[in-house]
Parts: sequence; structure tokens; C-alpha cells
Amino acid sequence: MRNNKATFFVLAAIAVLLGYVAFFGFEFSIGNNKTYEIKGADKMRYGIDIRGGIEAVYEPKDADIRPTEAQLDSARAIIETRLDLKNITDREITVDVDNGLIIVRFPWASTEIDFDPQKAIAEIGQTAMLSFRNPEGEILLKGDTVVSSKPEYDPQQRSYHIALEFNNEGAQLFEQATRSLMGKNISIFMDEDEISSPRVNEAIAGGRAVITGQFTAETAKKLSNQISSGALPFSLKSESNSTISPKLGKSALDVMLRAGILAFILVCLFMLFFYRLPGFVSIFAFSLVVVGQILALSIPQFTLTLPGIAAVILTIGMGVDANIITAERIKEEVVAGKTVGAAIDSGFHKAFTAVLDGNITVAIVAVILMKFGSGTMISFGYSLFAGVILNFLVGINASKLMVSSLSQFKGLRKPVLFGARREAK
Repeated sequence: MRNNKATFFVLAAIAVLLGYVAFFGFEFSIGNNKTYEIKGADKMRYGIDIRGGIEAVYEPKDADIRPTEAQLDSARAIIETRLDLKNITDREITVDVDNGLIIVRFPWASTEIDFDPQKAIAEIGQTAMLSFRNPEGEILLKGDTVVSSKPEYDPQQRSYHIALEFNNEGAQLFEQATRSLMGKNISIFMDEDEISSPRVNEAIAGGRAVITGQFTAETAKKLSNQISSGALPFSLKSESNSTISPKLGKSALDVMLRAGILAFILVCLFMLFFYRLPGFVSIFAFSLVVVGQILALSIPQFTLTLPGIAAVILTIGMGVDANIITAERIKEEVVAGKTVGAAIDSGFHKAFTAVLDGNITVAIVAVILMKFGSGTMISFGYSLFAGVILNFLVGINASKLMVSSLSQFKGLRKPVLFGARREAK
């Protein structure tokens, strides 16, 4: 593969630019002086184990109400939804059925400097309002008209759906809404967040409807709980709260960061010593992977825990594996008598399958952790998954472009720079 000599320098400049944004963030304005911000590592949202957090106890505003277990589970669903939408993975939500309470533990926001529990609790908000809206955003009916919402299995279609039942008022409003939206979508919102947007196939009368789609038992139950939570007969309040001290704290974070920096330096020295030019390129590849992971965490404010940092360090090691495989392949091709350009093409081609297989297997594990894990396990899985994807993209594509670009310089075509000991052709 032949590339322009400038390709390496362009990619290196992009890596430096992204590195600056990743560590220091970036603000810009677009029309009407509206300012947008890309948050960097300095505004990362850290987990409870690093920065501490809040414990809030939610209870019905009306002291005479004794919520059922089903109602408390529905309320928990809406709190989980809000935390999910904010990418707050390091959290614990416990339902106390006997006392009718919901106990929520979650980390401080990255912008929190006063450590005010009430301000933090306001981030989650109170009981959500469910609404059904047309494509223009107009509210057609609200969640308090929903009598029940439950997942059901259709043996004929071999799939799950959500069965809805409305009260008399809701039945009339829903029939009017579906009649006017035939062939269009009716969106279901939780506050201002859309949770579903099913297509209306026909006008639905009688107060009963089903939401179909490619639901699993788990996803059908989740959506059903979200809809039910918008139809709670009571509102929640949180008057009891406390501050949670970090389990390990900044000292543990500092240790992890030092370990990561040391690991990065040692890996870079190893690659330079054994693989010369491909090793030099791999340093940029490692840097791009780390920078990409920081941006993948800081931009969406995905909670970073200590296990998440461990996943970032782990992906550096995995990146070494991909670069070693390709570097060894290139060296074998050069020793076999191929020109440097042909050896680079052949080496990356032959390494592709091995690198792909290794990354796919780890990606599967990361997805399983995110799917079935909770709390810090989700943070670890997300960081690992982001690192695996970046390792594959950078380790194969960007590395090949950079090595091919540098090989266009005559002084960098010496076989010794690729681990071989013969004269170049």
C-alpha cells in the first residue's frame, strides 16, 4: 500500500489535537453566541470509590400512602432510567418494601464543587411524568391515564410485546391520537426523554393496545416498568440524605494513574527496542487509543471508576499484542526477501485475522459485562469495550497508514528498522 509522505504527520497532528481536547476540553460557539463544550479529563465524572457521592432516601410525599412492592419497583425503574440517561453507572438502588422507601447511592457530578446533596439530588429529579406525543412534540395524553402496562409473550410471533390498558379518559384520548397518527409514530416520553416511538398501524379503540418490536423478555419488562412508573398514584420526595466518603479516594486514583503512566512508558520502550520503526508508530497508536478512551468517557460523562481505569490500562497491553503481531509479520516478510513496501502490505494483511479474533472475543466479554453487570462492573465493561474497538481501528488501519507513509522516505526503508538484517531492495 502506498501513501503520501505527509500522511504520518497529518495523523500525528490529529493525535496531538485530540490529546489536547481529551485532557483539557474545548469550548466553541455556533451562532447566537451559544457556547458548546467538549469536556476533557479535567471534568471527568468519577465513581463513588474515587470521589464519593450521595445517599438519598425517597418516600411518598403523602405520609398516609403505603406503596406496594410493584409501585416501588416502578419508581425504581424511573430512577434507573434517569441515571442511565445520564450515564451514571456507579450507583446502587435498593427498595425497602417494609418501610416503603427507595435508597439511592450515586457519585457526585463532575461540575460539583460545593458538594451540596440537595443540588445533587435535583439532578435525578422527582417522580417523572409519562406522556404520549405526536411527531411535533404535542402532548396527546399523559401517563396517569394508563391503568396497567405489562410484558407479554406471543407464541405465534415468538416474540414479546408490551400490553397497555387505559382508563376511560385515556381510551378516548388514545383512540383520537392513533386515528390522527395512522402511518406515523407516536412517541412515549419520560419527562423530556424519549423512551419509545412505536408506529401506529391503525386507530385503536377500547382502551387496550400493544407495543410490538424486537423485544426480549428483559427489554419488554424494562419498557413496561418505565411506562408503569409514569402512572404512579403518588409523588416521591427525598428529605433524608447524606454524603458518602470515597471508599478508596484520590490516593488510589493517583496510584492507578502512576501505574498507567509507568506501564505506558515501559511498553513504548519495549516496542522501540525490539521493533524500531513499527514500534515508533505503535507509540502513536497507543496514544490515540488512550486519548479515544478518555473522550469516550468524558464527553458523555460516563462514570469512571477504579475498575474502569484498570480496563484502560489493560487495553494498552492488548494494543501491544496487536502491534507485536503486525510487526513480527512485517519482519518475517522482509527476511523472506520482499521489499519493505510489499512486506508492510503483506504483514498487515496476514496479521488482520489474528488481531480481529482477539479483539472480538474480548469485545464479547465486555458487552456481557455491560449487559448483565451493575455498578463498577459496567464501568469496567464500557472502558474495555471502547478500548477494544479503538485498538482494532488504530492498531490495523491507522498504524498501517503511518508505517506505509514513513516507509516512503528512503532513509527509513532499511530492513534493520523493521527487525531484519539484510540490505533493502
